[in-house]
Amino acid sequence: MCGIVGIIGKENAADILLQGLEKLEYRGYDSAGIYVTNGQGENHLIKSQGRIADLQKKMNGDVNGTIGIGHTRWATHGRPSERNAHPHTSENGRFTLVHNGVIENFEEIKQEFLQDNLMEGETDTEIVVHLIAYFSERTETTKDAFRQALSVIQGSYAFALIDTQEPEVIYVAKNKSPLLIGLGDDFNVICSDAMAMLQETSRFVEIADGELVIVRADAIRIEDQVGNLVFRESYEAQLDLNDIEKGTYPYYMLKEIDEQPSVMRRILAHYTNEAGETSVDPAVIDEAVHCDRIYIVACGTSYHAGWAGKRLLEELAGIPTEVHLSSEFSYNMPLLSEKPLFIFLSQSGETADSRQVLVKINELDLPSLTLTNVPGSTLSREAKHTLLLHAGPEIAVASTKAYTAQIAVLAVLASAIGRAKHEPAAAAFDLSTELSLAAAAMETIVNEKMMIGQLIEAFLADTRNAFYIGRGMDYFVSMEAALKLKEISYIQAEGFAAGELKHGTIALIEEGTPVIGIITDKKTAAHTRGNLKEVESRGAETLRIVSDSLAGKGDQLVIPEVHPLLSALVSVIPTQLIAYFATLHRGYDVDKPRNLAKSVTVE
Repeated sequence: MCGIVGIIGKENAADILLQGLEKLEYRGYDSAGIYVTNGQGENHLIKSQGRIADLQKKMNGDVNGTIGIGHTRWATHGRPSERNAHPHTSENGRFTLVHNGVIENFEEIKQEFLQDNLMEGETDTEIVVHLIAYFSERTETTKDAFRQALSVIQGSYAFALIDTQEPEVIYVAKNKSPLLIGLGDDFNVICSDAMAMLQETSRFVEIADGELVIVRADAIRIEDQVGNLVFRESYEAQLDLNDIEKGTYPYYMLKEIDEQPSVMRRILAHYTNEAGETSVDPAVIDEAVHCDRIYIVACGTSYHAGWAGKRLLEELAGIPTEVHLSSEFSYNMPLLSEKPLFIFLSQSGETADSRQVLVKINELDLPSLTLTNVPGSTLSREAKHTLLLHAGPEIAVASTKAYTAQIAVLAVLASAIGRAKHEPAAAAFDLSTELSLAAAAMETIVNEKMMIGQLIEAFLADTRNAFYIGRGMDYFVSMEAALKLKEISYIQAEGFAAGELKHGTIALIEEGTPVIGIITDKKTAAHTRGNLKEVESRGAETLRIVSDSLAGKGDQLVIPEVHPLLSALVSVIPTQLIAYFATLHRGYDVDKPRNLAKSVTVE
């Protein structure tokens, strides 16, 4: 993985590919490359480790052509290097391929079909392009060779293939990894994300798993696994190019942190009516009302949002709720209740670990609901129901507004279910008012970001590790806060339940260790303050994020008061800014942390 672009039918193919790859930089990558041909024997393959800018430096004005493919790679098999970068070429030079995903049986393929082939790199992708060349010597057409290779391959993939003997065609196929065809006038494009090609077209066609697509400049042909023609309508991408530009912001992450209050208001506009009442698809509410347990399945930041959602669903909707890591659930499914409802949380809607669970849930014919930011994404298409986050494109690798959007939409859902069940807690919870107040509180905090930056400069200047502690909802936020800090600043950070310090983790406290306490719950405030005193007595440097009504002398970050069920929406904002400024002070790239990808489409 990580990003694919392709173009056929335009003179400036190289420029279009580079622009598309730049739009995919947010997904995270370690190398990049393009292949361009004019169909008359002039072929250009340029690859580079590092950024798109490094790739551009290796190009010159002679790289021209009307057809090409490009790729940004996030290493799975083989170290980040130029020789492992895509596109990969067959040993005879005839075929060139880019690939997102993981080929699970690449070793077996090599042993059975390719023992005599010389491999330049270490990737599973290179095995595939050699395999296509192998079958091309035993079949009549490139399409037949490609289909034969697909029948052998096991795993996840999105492929774009060019044959030098057919320079008027790009062959495309996918399984479990996202890929789209963009439609233009006398040209067509390929991309793993619509954002990559919005400058060329806003009309796209989805590809289903197992399909093979023949893309020409003036037409596309979609075939199923046995070669039958498939007809599918195109759709208009509901994206604005302005939404995916930084504007005056130095980093996307800061822009997206600032956008969170407006996201809350957008969610209210979509999910409440003029009277301020929740408005959710009745079919979704009916599924929830008749379930006996909700299972939230997610990864990373979405998993942390799920814990806040558990509190909302249990208190407002009165439904027992469990939160599970997708990667664990898929292979270690717990004993399920009689009438479960599954909720999948995913910013991209393409998370491979979560999709693995959804496939099993669909096989069991159990109801499912996806909360995602991307309409038409895989999890959205394959789940029975979808609720969109309406957060707008999130470009920074570190998720911020998608996290708060997930919690807000879960609050909408919990409130709607609770009212349908006539739960007293839901009847007493004025969603529209409380979410509006939370949006205002978030706005107050983002407007004070420079003060937070000054505070953090000294607090986390040269530390190797740091800890967040809290109880209840504050513990859930502590987990997310720690993830943000470590994924972009590379500070080893952990979020602990404050009461658990004495059961082992206090042994990690040393002289000068930074400990950040989150205190928004009146019931547990005194206990968390006591835990902060315990670490201070062992040499820790502490910082307190405290709700206004619970604030005391010396508390460094005092945040506005909101409804306790929505406290995570507000208390997480300073922790996002802490991670942002800690990263800036250390001189790292805020938007593109090392080794990470935005859309994780491999297991």
